[in-house]
Amino acid sequence: MLTPIANEPRDYSWGSTTLIATLEGRIPTGTPEAEIWYGDHPGSPSRTPDGRTLDVALADAGRPPLPFLLKLLAAASSLSIQAHPTRAQAREGFAREERAGIPRGAADRLYRDDNHKPEIIVALSDEFRALVGLRPLPATRRLLDALGEGSAVSQIRELLGAADAGAAAEAALRRVLAWALGEADAAIVADLTIALEHAESVEFADELAVLRAAASDFPGDAGLIVALLMNLVTLHRGEALFAPAGVLHAYQSGLGVELMAASDNVMRGGLTPKHVDVPELMSVVDVTPGPAPVIHGRPVDGGAVLAYDTPVDDFALSRVIVGGVEEVRVPLSGPAIALCTGGAVTVAGAEDAVSLRPGAAVHIADEESLRISGDGEIFVAQPGA
Repeated sequence: MLTPIANEPRDYSWGSTTLIATLEGRIPTGTPEAEIWYGDHPGSPSRTPDGRTLDVALADAGRPPLPFLLKLLAAASSLSIQAHPTRAQAREGFAREERAGIPRGAADRLYRDDNHKPEIIVALSDEFRALVGLRPLPATRRLLDALGEGSAVSQIRELLGAADAGAAAEAALRRVLAWALGEADAAIVADLTIALEHAESVEFADELAVLRAAASDFPGDAGLIVALLMNLVTLHRGEALFAPAGVLHAYQSGLGVELMAASDNVMRGGLTPKHVDVPELMSVVDVTPGPAPVIHGRPVDGGAVLAYDTPVDDFALSRVIVGGVEEVRVPLSGPAIALCTGGAVTVAGAEDAVSLRPGAAVHIADEESLRISGDGEIFVAQPGA
C-alpha cells in the first residue's frame, strides 16, 4: 500500500532560503527553510491526501509508529553543537524528568522521550560541511599553533597537556569541554575570536573560515571553543556522515537527506541560544578523538542501489538511481518511506504505483519490495536489520 505524504518546511533561523526551493523547482519564499520532516513524529507529522496526519492515519489503521524519521535538511549557517544519549541513558533520563514533573515541552527539558537518536546524513549538494567528532590531538595542537599565544589559546593548550592518544587524551578533552562550557567567560571567547581573525594556516584554512563564521553568528558563545576541537568534514554529493550516540556534531552548510531514530533527545554543547545543560552533556558525550565517521554507499544490484550501512536497528537507508527502461527492485523489511530527490521517478508496490518529483515522498506499508523506474534519484528509508 502506497500513500503519498507531504509536509511544510520548518523555518529555523539556520535554514537556507534557496536550497529546498531549488530542489523542488519552485520560487524561494525569501524565508529560511531548514527542514522538511517525512514521517509520523508528533513534532511535525506529514500529511496524507485525505488531510490526516500520518501518525493519525497509522493509528487508525492499527499500525505501530515508525521507528525512524526522514528529513530534507538545508543549512545556511551552523546548527547547534549537540550530542544524543544511548538507549539506556535516554530511558533513565526520561524517567527522571517525568518524576520531576518537567513539562515535555519546557525549554529546559532534555529527555522528551525514552529513545536514542543515532542519525545519518547524505549530501545532496555538491558540498555539505559539518563539524563532527573530536579531532585527534596532534592536529588540534597544530591548529592552536596557528592561533598564536593569546590567553584563550594558552589556556586550551595547558588544559590539553601533553597527551596524544588513549585514556589520557580522552581525559584532556573532557577537561577542556567542561571548562569551555562551565567556566570560560566572555573575555576568553573574545580573545579566541581575535586570534581567529588574525590566524593564517594553509592546513586549516577551511577550519578557520568555519570558526570565524561561528564567532560572527554566535558572538560570545563558548561553543566556539568546542567547535575548535572538532573535525571539519566536507562531504561531496552521495557521501554520508553517521553520528552515533555521544558524538558531538553540528551541520554547517549544504543540503542533505537525514535519517534518524524517532527521538527528540538533544544535549546541546554551544553555538545556540537554547538551553545548555553542561553536566548532562558531559554525562553522555563521547570524548574519544578520531577522524570523522564518513560513510560511502555500498553498491547493491549492480550499483543501481547504494546502501549506507550503519550499526543500528532503527533504520536503513538506500539511494537508488534509475534511468532508461530498467526497473530497480528494493526489498523491504517493514514500513518504508521513499523520497524523490531528482528527476521523475515512479515507485510501485504489488498493486499500486505513485509518481514522484523532487521533494515528494510516499509511505509504504505491507509490501515485500518496491519497484522503482523512471529517470532520477530516490532515497528509501526502512527499519534496519
